[in-house]
Amino acid sequence: MAKVLTIEDDELIARDVVRTLTASGLTVDVAHTGREGLAKVMVGDYDVVTLDRILPDLDGLTIVATMRGVGMETPVLVMSAMSDVDQRIQGLRAGGDDYLTKPFSPEEMSARVEVLLRRRPRGAKTETLLRQGALELDLVRRKVKYRDRELDLQPTELRVLEFMMRHAGQILTRTMIFEAVWGCRFDPGTNLIDVHVGRLRKKVEMPGERPMIRTIRGSGYLFG
Repeated sequence: MAKVLTIEDDELIARDVVRTLTASGLTVDVAHTGREGLAKVMVGDYDVVTLDRILPDLDGLTIVATMRGVGMETPVLVMSAMSDVDQRIQGLRAGGDDYLTKPFSPEEMSARVEVLLRRRPRGAKTETLLRQGALELDLVRRKVKYRDRELDLQPTELRVLEFMMRHAGQILTRTMIFEAVWGCRFDPGTNLIDVHVGRLRKKVEMPGERPMIRTIRGSGYLFG
């Protein structure tokens, strides 16, 4: 069953979106703030994202740009009361796949989501088992194994690892990790990311083997 995330601060609109898409046989998650939505989209496997252009805490196009910046190709339907041609062009150039102006017909919104779902690569499916070398993360059982040994990770460490494994080979800034895992604005004065990454390294990296997590000076971290 296809899974949709809708990021919408207007509760009435969010309720209509959920009701309409659920009636079409889709599973729908909701985020009512931009930062909550960014956190969910970064750690969840969604087939389509619908989002409001204007959110109280984070511009919707910033979410789209962040997704595209880390290589996420999930189709995005931008929904906004900003209907000027320039605004629509801006939404598409930021990485949106479609732009729907408010107020809109629920049926049209559903049809546009269906079109985006058809654009997915054939055979695409949600990954529930992530692997990097001998490291394996089972997202269903929430278990981590290195070869035949099960690793004891705390829930936050597991979420950090999941985010890194999903974006292996990409430089991940501390801001990206913090906002995806904790779902709130990054405080440059905190060492929370470094502490958790340090603990994670001790658990997933084996003596004598190439480090899985590298620090990129001035940028962040690189996994893989």
